[in-house]
Amino acid sequence: MSESEPPPDQIQTHSQDHDSLTLTLPLLSYRQRSVNSTSQVAIVGANACPIESLDYEIAENDFFKQDWRTRGKIQIFQYIFMKWLLCFLIGGFVSLVGFFNNIAVETIAGVKFAFTSNMMSDRRHGMAFLVFSVSNLLLTLFAAILTAFISPAAAGSGIPEVKAYLNGVDAPDIFSPRTLIVKIVGSISAVSSSLVVGKAGPMVHIGSSIASLFGQGGSRKYGLTWKWLRFFKNDRDRRDLVTCGSAAGIAAAFRAPVGGVLFALEEMASWWRSALLWRSFFTTAVVAIILRALIDVCFSDKCGLFGKGGLIMFDAYSANVSYHLADVPPVLVLGVIGGILGSLYNFLLIRVLRVYNFIYEKGIIYQICIACTISILTSFLLYGLPWLASCQPCPSDAPEACPTIGGSGNYKRFQCPPGHYNDLASLIFNTNDDAVRNLFTKDAMSEFQLTTMLIFFVTCFVLGILSYGIVAPAGLFVPVIVTGASYGRFVGMLLGSHTNLSHSLYAVLGAASFLGGSMRMTVSLCVIILELTNNLLLLPLIMIVLLISKTVADAFNGNIYDLIMAVKGFPYLETHAEPYMRQMTVADVVSGPLQLCHGIEKVGNIVHILKTTRHHGFPVIDASPDSESSVLYGLILRAHLIALLKKKAFLSTPIRLGVDDAFRHFSADDFAKRGLGNVDKIEDIELTDEEMEMFLDLHPFTNASPYTVVESMSLAKALVLFREVGLRHLLVIPKITSRAPVVGILTRHDFMPEHILGRRGGGGGLIQLLHMGLTLETETAKTDPAPAV
Repeated sequence: MSESEPPPDQIQTHSQDHDSLTLTLPLLSYRQRSVNSTSQVAIVGANACPIESLDYEIAENDFFKQDWRTRGKIQIFQYIFMKWLLCFLIGGFVSLVGFFNNIAVETIAGVKFAFTSNMMSDRRHGMAFLVFSVSNLLLTLFAAILTAFISPAAAGSGIPEVKAYLNGVDAPDIFSPRTLIVKIVGSISAVSSSLVVGKAGPMVHIGSSIASLFGQGGSRKYGLTWKWLRFFKNDRDRRDLVTCGSAAGIAAAFRAPVGGVLFALEEMASWWRSALLWRSFFTTAVVAIILRALIDVCFSDKCGLFGKGGLIMFDAYSANVSYHLADVPPVLVLGVIGGILGSLYNFLLIRVLRVYNFIYEKGIIYQICIACTISILTSFLLYGLPWLASCQPCPSDAPEACPTIGGSGNYKRFQCPPGHYNDLASLIFNTNDDAVRNLFTKDAMSEFQLTTMLIFFVTCFVLGILSYGIVAPAGLFVPVIVTGASYGRFVGMLLGSHTNLSHSLYAVLGAASFLGGSMRMTVSLCVIILELTNNLLLLPLIMIVLLISKTVADAFNGNIYDLIMAVKGFPYLETHAEPYMRQMTVADVVSGPLQLCHGIEKVGNIVHILKTTRHHGFPVIDASPDSESSVLYGLILRAHLIALLKKKAFLSTPIRLGVDDAFRHFSADDFAKRGLGNVDKIEDIELTDEEMEMFLDLHPFTNASPYTVVESMSLAKALVLFREVGLRHLLVIPKITSRAPVVGILTRHDFMPEHILGRRGGGGGLIQLLHMGLTLETETAKTDPAPAV
């Protein structure tokens, strides 16, 4: 049996003759190595980056216990007060950013459409198209260049990265200040460029980034060294703040505070408790109150071109809904359609992402060219397709001005003569927000034609898939809502007088069905849609549609964010164990070699281990007083070893120190988790030959109560323990006490299918798992000797 402590940021390499048995990470290639010391690689934004795991377990060493014993009621009050204060600040900043984003998008897009419409009114159609396409191209180019050169991690919606982070995966640069700035500016530019992308997904990433920055525990660089902030220099508290930030992002995007909390609970968070529920609800309540106050200001025409779109777009639907039993079958059919189309949407989107990433490997110039190509295609379609629609006379009882030239409205004139409007232009030659508002409106039952809805649906479906993978901030929520609302209204128009439900209600149900079919959420989406439409009478119908669409879609593939995480290569731990894990023990997957430290270790040995391995946790052993064998004392982290070496509190003789002696040389801040990008490296520590011969007592800094499992435990039970507790390292101890004190260490990557299916079982055999049948068989195989590190 091989023995190792494979670090969570490392990935198991496989021999070439067993590649066919391995579920390789999509879009990522393995390089054969003799030692398990390669970094786990995932696609973050548009680049492949090494990633690490987060450590949510409290290291209960003697130093930690002594530090907590010295804290009184004042420190406890400071800790609790700062938690609530940071939640308030997160809600306030996220609401301001969300409001600013909407004003910016409405203003930029409004100016663009106003200039284009005025030129069309003067019959300067060629110049109008030139202005429209060039402005879209420049906006897209700006977002792509900003993202590609400054922060590639800002590309996409950011929800898969945040979801992986809350599961324990620490991707580089996803919460840095530059990523936050690029996400805000790039999202405004991309949405304003008429690409079929949304700003809800980026708002989740923005909210999480703001929360992460608040949870850094201060900054010496900027003079933020207030002692109250030091309580949050750990992964556990930062995880809770990021969860609150993701909830605030949805609340700011849709003005749906309860929906935001449920979204974080159902889709984002891997760990949840009642205290986190209260704080996330408080955060979203702050968002709702501040947005309400800011929107009141805009109602007084003090927000420039900020019109009826953005944050107030979904208030349009407020009709009293009356339906009967005969109206239920069409709703059921709509749910089935949403499930089928949603799963197809996910399938095609993943295939497009694979193609994009293959092209992106050639360089940044190719990434920018793809973005510009999609922008040009979008401009051609948005400007050219309305010419296929016939002009319709304005209704005499139109609820608003007809036709409208520039700005938002249900009746766009486009190329039509006075007194007429172009129904396709009212949807397609508009912002996505206004298109949804027009589809949801109850006052335009006969505004749109069947062919218009069909063309609009196909266009949004195709452009939504092509636009998401470009190197720019892009969300999926609004494109999915627009696409679903279009085919929902199409179904309502087909039924005509055979149903009591209005076309606008079918648009709402269509959006719900497509969201359920693509994103596979139920409770959170139901509440978000209710908060958007401001109508509780829709509750039964929306529940039915979401349940059916999710059930149908689950028969084909997973939800879109899980699929994207798999494509990107994030080692995400699911809530359930695969059936074959019940037939395997933890001894089948641990790999070697294992690096050990003694309770009192020579400095030179510690430096050698740190320089020759990239492991992040090391078992500490002590000699047993009763026998010649060693006993397991605990686990010490790489970061703590580096902190000890950096302080240079060495011993000239190998004697054991007490906790009081450790407190004289070290403080709790020396072992606190550093902020973004501030990680000490062993290469930065310079030691003399004399210091290398000295000793360090590791006992006060070693976690003496790490989680352990016996080597005969099933892999499924170990996975449940690993995920539910939020571990980074899980020690495997022998069943027979006369053997070595520890067999190996399980880390995140040991539970990944691509590692398990290609693993040579130590003393047990070669695990072969058929991809379709999930059948397990073993063959006798000789264990390869693990090279020493």
